[in-house]
Amino acid sequence: VNRVLDVAPMTRAMREFLIRAGEYTLTPMSVMLRLATRAPGLMDPPSMRRVYQLNDAFEGGKMTPARERVLGVMEDFADAVFTLKELAHLAEASTSVIKGLVKLGAVLEVDRPRDMPFRPLDPDFASKDLTDVQAGAATQLVARVQQWAYSTTLLRGVTGSGKTEVYLEAVAATLRQGRQALVLLPEIALTSEFLTRVVERFGAKPAEWHSGVTMTERRRIWKMVGQGGAQLVIGARSSLYLPFRDLGLIVVDEEHDTSYKQEDGALYNARDMSVLRASIAKASVILASATPSLETWVNAESGKYHKITMTDRFGPAVMPDMSAIDMRQEKLPSDRWVSSDLVSHIKARMLKGEQSMLFINRRGYAPITLCRACGHQIGCKTCDARMVEHRFLNRLMCHQCGETEPMPDTCENCGVEGRLAPVGPGVER
Repeated sequence: VNRVLDVAPMTRAMREFLIRAGEYTLTPMSVMLRLATRAPGLMDPPSMRRVYQLNDAFEGGKMTPARERVLGVMEDFADAVFTLKELAHLAEASTSVIKGLVKLGAVLEVDRPRDMPFRPLDPDFASKDLTDVQAGAATQLVARVQQWAYSTTLLRGVTGSGKTEVYLEAVAATLRQGRQALVLLPEIALTSEFLTRVVERFGAKPAEWHSGVTMTERRRIWKMVGQGGAQLVIGARSSLYLPFRDLGLIVVDEEHDTSYKQEDGALYNARDMSVLRASIAKASVILASATPSLETWVNAESGKYHKITMTDRFGPAVMPDMSAIDMRQEKLPSDRWVSSDLVSHIKARMLKGEQSMLFINRRGYAPITLCRACGHQIGCKTCDARMVEHRFLNRLMCHQCGETEPMPDTCENCGVEGRLAPVGPGVER
């Protein structure tokens, strides 16, 4: 034994999860343990920070509206402590007002370890009014959470159907049980907006875990998750390896997103590992998506997962009208790929002063460069893909391996000059 860490011991469920995850992904246990202890400074004693709390023994003194706002905030969050910046922001007051209350004796200024528990979340702080469809879906999810047993549910809903509000009801049910919840998001960019919605629903900010969090805060989160001082974690895929003391719910938002795949070091898909961890912890899993992955869809259709479908958008929003154009029936001029129907619709939008967007899922000018003399198609010299012309750069690029070369003047196969021609549409074209 080199050193004893002042942290919560690893639970039996966590050990079993790491062992089985390592076996499933063919990852050595040493690598899995590094994943599970990825927080800097675990061996260091916690640093201190200055916080402010209400003095219950205060007997009264001169008050101003700003001072009353500060004390009102502190009374609303009984037994909570605040940093100077947090308290000033919540009370919409200057820091000098808080310092004045300290001198008056109404507020205590104390030094405490930085690794403090997160402010408790109130599952009944601000319940949302749900539609009948949302309420029905939420009831099913809450019922599974209340079983204290493993289950996985696909929450499939069209974009704008209100899936977030539905699974937040399951989070609330988990908090009422005194258990912890984890919500996985595919991108850091989504975190800020989601945190705002969580604060509006539960009245306090949850823990957030991703690469943008400071090292000091990561250590605090790691310790508080293990001690039960963090009820809800919003995080990227690596948050799945935090040492939860009693994990009751895992939500994988946009479960189809490829960002959940870890492609270096320990190779894993956070969606699959969420199901594994929940099965060991006797927790519920919610896989939310408007376009589920094929694996999840098959598991839901076969009955391995439960399935909830939400087909209507929330509020006045409606689904757009969609139509498909069979290009096999279109008679287009040479080097044209836009149907007359589409052209007329775009012109109609332009006459109304409106905008249109064409999505072309092909980078470059043309996907094929063909020799009209011999029929040769220029291919990549390092793999079997075709080279794509990028006319703005005057180069050919392979979109499979990244190989590039200057745009040639002559055919490499027959040597004829000036007969190379682009074939097919690209976004540049």
